[in-house]
Amino acid sequence: MANVTVIGAQWGDEGKGKIVDWLASRADVVVRFQGGHNAGHTLVVGDKVYKLSLLPSGIVTGTLSIIGNGVVLDPWHLKAEIEKLEGQGVEINRENFAIAENCPLILPVHRDLDGLREAAAGAGKIGTTGRGIGPAYEDKVGRRAIRVCDLAHLDDLGPQLDRLCAHHDALRAGFGQPPVDREALIAELREIAPFVLQFAEPVWKRLNTVKKAGARVLFEGAQGVLLDVDHGTYPFVTSSNTVSGTAASGSGLGPSSTGFVLGIVKAYTTRVGSGPFPTELEDETGQRLGERGHEFGTVTGRKRRCGWFDAVLVRQSCAISGVTGIALTKVDVLDGLDKVKICTGYRLNGKVLDYYPSHAADQANVEPIYEEMDGWQGTTAGARSWADLPAQAIKYIQRVQELIETPVALVSTSPEREDTILVRDPFQD
Repeated sequence: MANVTVIGAQWGDEGKGKIVDWLASRADVVVRFQGGHNAGHTLVVGDKVYKLSLLPSGIVTGTLSIIGNGVVLDPWHLKAEIEKLEGQGVEINRENFAIAENCPLILPVHRDLDGLREAAAGAGKIGTTGRGIGPAYEDKVGRRAIRVCDLAHLDDLGPQLDRLCAHHDALRAGFGQPPVDREALIAELREIAPFVLQFAEPVWKRLNTVKKAGARVLFEGAQGVLLDVDHGTYPFVTSSNTVSGTAASGSGLGPSSTGFVLGIVKAYTTRVGSGPFPTELEDETGQRLGERGHEFGTVTGRKRRCGWFDAVLVRQSCAISGVTGIALTKVDVLDGLDKVKICTGYRLNGKVLDYYPSHAADQANVEPIYEEMDGWQGTTAGARSWADLPAQAIKYIQRVQELIETPVALVSTSPEREDTILVRDPFQD
């Protein structure tokens, strides 16, 4: 039985929550391996809706759920999210939930810095969620982070706090803000420490134990490949690596364990916040996609920008992340359109490109080359087999997989878990 790594193959918001939930019901362990509390995964189970932004999706079904060392953790948000789920009847304890003890913490100073920078950036805004995730990653690589394991040694935190405050006090002064209140920060950490530490452990050890026992591990990515700090539309990206290879470094299991790489792909394209978007539709069709697809960010509530499917971007994402197969979501949002378009290439300065360039100016100036297909008047909503789909919808799906050079493994036709067409079982691959 294979392990499975799930990533978004666009700019996030591809519908990973539903797919991960569907897979989690068949996995033994679910691991978050990067990002912070900005994942925005909505799960619909029966008549209940769960909205997660930090906890792994397996927690809803009682599957062992782990936050790996590649995640940056806001301990106060963690407590609030756990309490909300417990209020919905979800049981969370040491048996089904663990946090890597070497996981860096998101602190109030990180949230402060995130907000100050965005407010001062003007037209250069990146469009962060303002949750302190980027600054927390900066402190991690700057070797001044406070980690989960430090919560058990707060009396010895002095030298680490000196390094942290020396950095942040200088930045805060530049924004006209007072220095970090060290005593207040320590007091907040002392208060939250017992709650977090009850779940802390060397999760790499636990994961290696379950691996040896033959457990099926599901690695759950956040955001999408196009937001990867190396491979995405820089600088309009997140602060972590969102590609599949991060599942190894962000969990402690190693690259041989990542298994089947499932790329989640929306049947059209959306983006939240700033940054280039070649196929964006600022017309009636774009508005229709947004309304039918309920395109508002789970975490921020921000309206998503909508456009036609971009095969160039998805093909590039699949290649970079070694995607084995894709899960195509929200095909039903295209129901009823007379014509649908797919971007198959770009024009830039008189040249035709079959890839997305790295420079921001080139990314902003590419002109999409479209292939137009007939739409379909029947409905795909709720379909659970190919026979339930209109013929033209099947043609569209087949054309998508041809253009991205990656086969379709799953097709999702509604937010409901069971409304899924299984073409290729990732866990049996």
